Amino acid sequence: MNKVFRQGIRHGIPIALGYLSVSFAFGMKAVGDGLTVLQAVLISMTNVTSAGQIAAVPLMVSGASLAEMALTQLTINLRYALMSLSLSRKLDGSMGTLQRVIFSFANTDEIFAVASSQPGKVGKYYLYGLMLTPWIGWSLGTFLGAAAGTLLPAFVRTALGIAIYGMFLAIILPPARKSRPVRFVVLVAVALSLCFHYIPGLNTVSSGFVIIICGVLAAALGAWRYPAEEDAA
Repeated sequence: MNKVFRQGIRHGIPIALGYLSVSFAFGMKAVGDGLTVLQAVLISMTNVTSAGQIAAVPLMVSGASLAEMALTQLTINLRYALMSLSLSRKLDGSMGTLQRVIFSFANTDEIFAVASSQPGKVGKYYLYGLMLTPWIGWSLGTFLGAAAGTLLPAFVRTALGIAIYGMFLAIILPPARKSRPVRFVVLVAVALSLCFHYIPGLNTVSSGFVIIICGVLAAALGAWRYPAEEDAA
């Protein structure tokens, strides 16, 4: 096996282990919402996006339109396009168009961070190894969670289901404590979400469009309130 490929696999193992717990929670939620184990696993095998998948399941179950689902996924996953543009400057000559398309399938936040931190250029063998183990961990965790969701008692499933909210809190709280702009955006998004939940009329808007509106408005207000400082010339 290619030495660089093995190195990518080794670097992807910690990511895969982290993905196991998150995808386990997703598998349980998907089955709990009415999907089969096979459907849950196929979603994870063909998508590698925690927030996108978790937002998509209620839309699928409720029969949301394809346009609503597509816009929701575009809003949630747009950051991956920006990360791919940034990472493209580190790719060596082995990354042609086909290789870039393949890698873009699994260019998650964690994989992007590890690839970006490597010294010098990175090539296709390293990136293929780096994305392979997290993809296996993500798919395996989903299977285990979905299977457990069909076997465990309801009160255990409910208790474990809290893990998915803990995951989002673990993602949001550390940067929100350190960064005022992040804290502002999070609070605005929470306030908007509460408005859509409790205000008559607004609470009839479908969950997909609520995600889109809250995400775009909170980000826009955050950019207006805390504009990025230009680098010194």
